[in-house]
Amino acid sequence: MERYEKQMLYGEIGLEGQKKLLKKKAIIIGCGALGTVIANNLVRSGVGYIKFVDRDYIEISNLQRQILFDEEDIKENLPKVIAAERKLKKINSDIKIEGIIADVNSTNVESLCEGMDVILDATDNLQTRYLINDISIKLNIPWVYGGVIGSSGMVHTIIPQVTPCLRCMFPEIPPIGSTETCDTAGVLNSITSIVASMESMEAIKILLEKKTAVITGLQYMDIWSNDFETIDMTLDEDCKTCGKNSFEFLERSTDEAVYLCGKNSIQINPLQKSISADDIINRLKSLNINVKQNAYFIKFNIEDVQVTLFYDGRAILKNTDDIKKATSLYARYIGN
Repeated sequence: MERYEKQMLYGEIGLEGQKKLLKKKAIIIGCGALGTVIANNLVRSGVGYIKFVDRDYIEISNLQRQILFDEEDIKENLPKVIAAERKLKKINSDIKIEGIIADVNSTNVESLCEGMDVILDATDNLQTRYLINDISIKLNIPWVYGGVIGSSGMVHTIIPQVTPCLRCMFPEIPPIGSTETCDTAGVLNSITSIVASMESMEAIKILLEKKTAVITGLQYMDIWSNDFETIDMTLDEDCKTCGKNSFEFLERSTDEAVYLCGKNSIQINPLQKSISADDIINRLKSLNINVKQNAYFIKFNIEDVQVTLFYDGRAILKNTDDIKKATSLYARYIGN
């Protein structure tokens, strides 16, 4: 317990609280600016089992704010969760740490979240947040919402039937393109660290069963204008999710091809979950296409589009926002 001695000196935690944390399980959805800070905080705090899930690989633009990655990770073409898992296991070998390369969607979110004590939002899109909200209410697992843009951020803690859920606050998801993204409005690394640290603290309160200490409203902050505000929120008895137990986002079928907002990329996630890697590589090489391969994915460029093909058949096609073009390239060079 020497590792946690300074933390245990804090009266609300103590020895018994630390023992409790070591028995708890947390899942972090996303391993970018928010997720890397949250994972770092919870690993160092001694949460006993930490699972984090992300679909993406590391790029140079990530290094400005995603604290677990460095230039060597980019040289090795590592997925985010693999690089994060490597570093975190060096920080704390006493707990279980599991990184999963996956796109969180309606087909897998329940199996990923089952048995967890808290869910942490570190995503970059509202669709996944509404999906997290559904599974939180369905499985009665608390979750912590966090969002950042520019110099501002928001945090809210959802404890099913105790605090307002996401749909109590925002009943309908905004149309695609109606809100800014970090790729259009930018983001400061300080605000991502602040919001992620607040999320981490909210998770620890939940894991310690200190539910009266959580943020019950929507905590808003802007570190450029120095605005800090708590917006009161109340449970909505007519809420589609926590009021009527309607899980619209869980029941939606997952699109096989989707635009990744703000990334100028298309993700293709086929129903068939296996590929013949050797056949694909040989076919690409026969067409004089330069192919890079590692233990996690195959990467190549075609028609000015960078293709990253994971071994479960999922692909991210960068430098295009045209779904028809992306699916056509996938079919022509990878297969149906």
